[in-house]
Amino acid sequence: MSGIKKLRYLGLLALFCVTLPVHAALNIEIIGAGEHQIPVAIVPFAGEGKFAQSISQVVSADLARSGLFRLVDPAGKAPHEPREVVYADWPGVDALAIGSVEEQINGRVAVKFRLLDAVKQTELVGQAVSARADQLRAIAHRISDMIYEKLTGDAGVFSTRIAYINRLDKVNRLVVADSDGYGEQTVLAINETIMSPAWSPDGSHLAYVTFEQEHAVVYVQSLLTSQRKVVANFPGSNSAPAWSPDGKQLAIVLTRDGGSQLYLVRPDGSDLRRITFSGEIDTEPNFSPDGQYLLFTSDRGGSPQIYRTPLDGGPAERMTFEGGNNFSPRYSPDGKSFVFAHLTNGSFYIATQDFETKQMQLLTDGGWEKKPSFAPNGKLILFASEAQGRGILATVSSDGRVKQRMFPQAGDIREPTWGPFLKQ
Repeated sequence: MSGIKKLRYLGLLALFCVTLPVHAALNIEIIGAGEHQIPVAIVPFAGEGKFAQSISQVVSADLARSGLFRLVDPAGKAPHEPREVVYADWPGVDALAIGSVEEQINGRVAVKFRLLDAVKQTELVGQAVSARADQLRAIAHRISDMIYEKLTGDAGVFSTRIAYINRLDKVNRLVVADSDGYGEQTVLAINETIMSPAWSPDGSHLAYVTFEQEHAVVYVQSLLTSQRKVVANFPGSNSAPAWSPDGKQLAIVLTRDGGSQLYLVRPDGSDLRRITFSGEIDTEPNFSPDGQYLLFTSDRGGSPQIYRTPLDGGPAERMTFEGGNNFSPRYSPDGKSFVFAHLTNGSFYIATQDFETKQMQLLTDGGWEKKPSFAPNGKLILFASEAQGRGILATVSSDGRVKQRMFPQAGDIREPTWGPFLKQ
């Protein structure tokens, strides 16, 4: 066990994990790859065949979805401890993942994992953890995160979650799922429209909008207790909630004073404060990572464009000038750029723009592509798209090289948003 880091995150797993289905709610199609793929071999873990969930298969699928790794077939070689590894047997492999899964008492399992540098013949990182058997998939995602971070230098997002709206017939469901579509959990199911889900910074709550009361009302709901409360139910429309980085405020859009304007409010509905006074339509706010600014969409210049306003006062600054209309801005996690939907010649594209250079980059091929949001590591962007006549989820890497399409087994998907890192 020397050299293995024992990670104590099981309390977190118990808090956030639900019973996981055998199959994903989303079928994933991967398009493209990173410029330089890292060759990695994931050896089947000893003993994992006794369990419904294969750790090595989940890890392999995670790394393949990133587009940054070239998975090398172990070709029947099955070392499970470093002493069993013959490095000469792994030509062309940069890193080798090995491990084991053993049954324990009371339905628990012990998982051991090591990532080895096959070139330098050294151990890079390891993990030993005891958990319930139904947590194997969560453990596998955590192993994927460790491999990703060790080999790329960036934090992995395989353990994070996404939220979206699934509509089937007249039923609208607000859904939370793992980043790969497994572990789907229905947060709310109603016969009225649900819109604009937004994660709290700690991932414990969702804010959203429904039309249950015959007009748009903003709610906040706990994912731990399922309890929800009304945040904004003023005359007119209440919409587009966005959390501040410290979780102490929500930016919302109200028409209570005539016209669509931005306001701040606390998650319990108190301390309402108006932010914009344009007299035009201001909507879709998003906080900067430092909490000092709001990006938003406005037609104050004659067409929908992206603007930025400081929260401590001062005029709003127009950010987008490229041809076409621009909607739904979202800051990158490092605050250096933002992503948005760009409409031109009848097609929606996902685009990013750098704050310093003002350069816009189109990342997608265009179509019905809306509501983008960054993964918490800033390397992937989740958005809504259409294919085969229905709404689907899609992702694109921040450089535009790797794309995924995620098809629901039933219904149409809209309004996706990527959740935060879960603290461990």
